[in-house]
Amino acid sequence: MSLEERAPAGIDTTRPSVARMYDYYLGGKDNFAVDREAAERVLAAVPNSRVGALENRAFLRRAVRFMVNQGIRQIIDIGSGLPTVDNTHEVAQQLVPDTRVVYVDIDPIVLAHGRAILANNEHTTVITADMRRPAEVLDHPETKRLIDFSQPVGVLLIAMVHFISDEERPQIMGYLRDALPSGSYLAATHITGDGKPAEAVQQIRSVYETTSTPLFFRTHAEVARFFEGFELVEPGLVTLDAWRPDPSDPSPADPELAGWAYGGVGRKP
Repeated sequence: MSLEERAPAGIDTTRPSVARMYDYYLGGKDNFAVDREAAERVLAAVPNSRVGALENRAFLRRAVRFMVNQGIRQIIDIGSGLPTVDNTHEVAQQLVPDTRVVYVDIDPIVLAHGRAILANNEHTTVITADMRRPAEVLDHPETKRLIDFSQPVGVLLIAMVHFISDEERPQIMGYLRDALPSGSYLAATHITGDGKPAEAVQQIRSVYETTSTPLFFRTHAEVARFFEGFELVEPGLVTLDAWRPDPSDPSPADPELAGWAYGGVGRKP
């Protein structure tokens, strides 16, 4: 039986999903033909897009370890995508076993797979919610069950904020910032067209316009606005490969193809 045939009720298998495309980039199997076709069009424009996905995953690992080493014991992973290797709870709980993690995604297939994987982990849960409605994320009963907002929280928005429009940014990011207590951290990555061929940028943009979540390319200065109200930790907002690199992290086969995304971690004072 194909994945399309056993897709949970209510899942649209005729339109690409960002979560399932990302799963395909990472080498996963929880994707449909429509997702693979869209992802292949992106790969035609930028052949190392898979490396970019792996760099995002490596950044997530480093950011989570950093947060836990700073004393963070509760994390909300917004736009977590489908479960794969080195999930947020695995990275965090390897350091501190009782670290609490809430996974959030708008794609209902993430909920179905996440529940199965996390059934026996009392410190981790998964919810279906839209980052564009941050109150829906933070006020969800499962979020409130695991997250104590009187204590610092780590929030992950990995490869997510480039789906937020300029008009949406102040309300979404402002709500998250104001809801977090002092000492909380925000980690985010964002695609950029800085120094990249305009034709490739347009081709990627056109592919994502066929999904329910088109993406926005931004400059370094524009990406930095997502961290307003947070103090960026060293080395600041940089390309993913430059943020506290680890020797075990993947590197692009062609260095000229690197630098398609910025990433940073900010602390709320």
